[in-house]
Amino acid sequence: MKNTNRFSARSQHGASTFGILIVVLFLGSLLTLGVKLGPIYLDDYTIQEALEGLDGTKGLSKMSVGEVRGLINKRLSVNNVRGFDTKAITVKADGDQVQIDVDYEVRTGLVSNVDAVVHFQHSYEMTGQ
Repeated sequence: MKNTNRFSARSQHGASTFGILIVVLFLGSLLTLGVKLGPIYLDDYTIQEALEGLDGTKGLSKMSVGEVRGLINKRLSVNNVRGFDTKAITVKADGDQVQIDVDYEVRTGLVSNVDAVVHFQHSYEMTGQ
């Protein structure tokens, strides 16, 4: 008797164990990158928001560099940003304009002895009231 089933065992195809393993490893790698790098980018976003929030601060252009860094430190502390060195911030005052430049990098371990280095650079021009 002839087999009339369209889907015989010979024509069926599916993912092999090796193929599934490759997909799982790829997705695991993406998840690891997201877990390791995501908080770094969230902290950078918080740092940007804290610095942008300084625009229009009363007496900003008359503050010393140390006072501006102290104000930034307070904002970052309130927003729970830890491990950020305010020495990465350069403050230049020119009349009623204040230029704030931020240039820093964050290093994090990915797997074993493999590290990721993320570099951030931002510049802001602000006016104080």
